[in-house]
Amino acid sequence: MGFPDRIERTVELAHPPAAVWAALTTADGLSAWFGQQARIDLRPGGAAQMSWDNGHTANMRVERVEEPSVFGFTWQIYGLPEDDPRRTYVEFTLEPAGGGTRLTVVESGFAQLPPEEHATAVEGNTGGWRSELGELVEYLDAA
Repeated sequence: MGFPDRIERTVELAHPPAAVWAALTTADGLSAWFGQQARIDLRPGGAAQMSWDNGHTANMRVERVEEPSVFGFTWQIYGLPEDDPRRTYVEFTLEPAGGGTRLTVVESGFAQLPPEEHATAVEGNTGGWRSELGELVEYLDAA
């Protein structure tokens, strides 16, 4: 059996797609739940960056923007040196669900890693998405 190539999480949000889209695609939204500081050039090929108070920085490249339903980017792989060229692809899909939004996040590209790096990246990002999506829910519910 091969290594899993993706992490997938779905969360039901009691907020309209426009509010979820803004939380995912604006510097103000991202810095409120994902990192402490964020900047984003929201267009395919645009640069984005998030940084945390602990000194960690994530550099991203916007790959897909289909407002208000699909947002995708590539970013560095957790556990690899900053200058490593390998990236994973993260895609958020928003679907209206009742009065709210069904948000699915898929991160793919892990199969390119050897066993030790694969385990570190998948475990780190699986826990990371669990935590970050919880913070997204808290942010939206507090708004």
